[in-house]
Amino acid sequence: MSTAMLVTMVLCFALTISVAVSIGLSAIFGIYIGNVNMLVSVKEMFSAINKFPLAAIPFFILAGNLMETGGISRRLVEFAKSLVGGVQGGLPMTCVLTCMIFAAVSGSSVATTFAIGAILIPALIKHGYPTAWAAALQATSAELGVIIPPSIPMILYGVSAEVSIGELFIAGFGPGLLIGGALMLYVFLLCKKRGWGKQDGDGKLSALSALADIGIISGGVLLLVLGNKVIAPALLKSALDEQTLDRYTDLIGVGLFTAYFVVLTLIPKLRASLHGRAAYALMMPVIILGGIYGGVFTPTEASAVAVVYALFVGVVVYGEIRVSDLLPIFKKSTLSASVIMFIIANAGLFAYLITRAGVPDAIGLFLKEWLQSPMLFLLGVNAALFIIGMFIETSASIIVLAPILAPVAVHFGIDPVHFGMIMVVNLALGMITPPFGVNLFAACTVARISLDRIITQLIPFVLVVLACLMVITYVPQLSLFLRDMVYAK
Repeated sequence: MSTAMLVTMVLCFALTISVAVSIGLSAIFGIYIGNVNMLVSVKEMFSAINKFPLAAIPFFILAGNLMETGGISRRLVEFAKSLVGGVQGGLPMTCVLTCMIFAAVSGSSVATTFAIGAILIPALIKHGYPTAWAAALQATSAELGVIIPPSIPMILYGVSAEVSIGELFIAGFGPGLLIGGALMLYVFLLCKKRGWGKQDGDGKLSALSALADIGIISGGVLLLVLGNKVIAPALLKSALDEQTLDRYTDLIGVGLFTAYFVVLTLIPKLRASLHGRAAYALMMPVIILGGIYGGVFTPTEASAVAVVYALFVGVVVYGEIRVSDLLPIFKKSTLSASVIMFIIANAGLFAYLITRAGVPDAIGLFLKEWLQSPMLFLLGVNAALFIIGMFIETSASIIVLAPILAPVAVHFGIDPVHFGMIMVVNLALGMITPPFGVNLFAACTVARISLDRIITQLIPFVLVVLACLMVITYVPQLSLFLRDMVYAK
């Protein structure tokens, strides 16, 4: 059955049928030849999208569109450009850096593609970069959305493999920074070689502007820490028990943090000076990550917070979102989310049939029996996950494979957090590799080109990420260093 499904899928691709429909048709054919009740297709497609974490996708897409219309995305781009835009190849480096920052907000590579790609892909084309190359760069950079926390695949891995999600989030920074740095180095060297981007520094803000934004954010964070760790304990320690003290210290810290930015907003001269800066835009990742790590809300709830904050900043602070803009934003977000959910639904049905055919179990058994050393096991896992990620949606792959492979990894003495990073990074490659490659379709939509034009330009970027994956795989401290520091292991 699995062979017939794969053959059907390849045939559909050859006939230029869309990926979502191809996956769905191959799954339906698998149901037919496997004598499975056809009603299973409805059940499994619904089950694939009926997951609370997936609710973050439409919210983050909406937040991304609000950020685009409200000027937040543009200011993030200008902030990144002020740091790296002055060198040759600075604009594509800005794309990578902006995606790294936005990833700390969205946790979604698709949302990052739409929000940042809508600004930077046209800018890259305007500066003389090939359209297909710009789309490939954006799709690859947006992959950081599932590697740099918050990350929905990390949550799914933590639940499936019974691993601390907090430890996974901390561990994700090392691999995310490695991949982001490697991509920036690659585009810099490529631009030097091909003579691209000699005018990328035109119109960039001074680096002092970026430092000023960082200073403003640091002031708010400093007040938060002082309120939580110094002021509140000094005032309340003698009057409250420890549990009540913790609650009130958090409240005082958040209160000082909020009051600081309210003052910045209410004073006309300060608000005017901050209008063109990225300080309010940079506050979003601080609020989102701070809220998640502080236990205020879950990553899925954070997506709703991102929508509210983006709407507030776009309407009240920057004043670039009008009531008439809301309906087009909602319509655009709904259509984008619907396409993604349709792909996930079909991928869920496909994954169910593959699992029913025993393919994941067979893979796990093969790896355990034939790969007798940790090095060979990790090499075999990477090869298998790379292929699986091409055909099965990332979340579905993690849900199916994590309970099978994580115990085998522990058997070989591999830290489950480290193994989680390997799985997430590897399967994230599936977002930029055909046929599933959801990031590719998003980038092609923004760039208004067909998928076949982007493939050849994509290969070097995939090779860069694969090289980083090998480092992540065989240098576990890259993932575990911060984890061990924070959790004192």
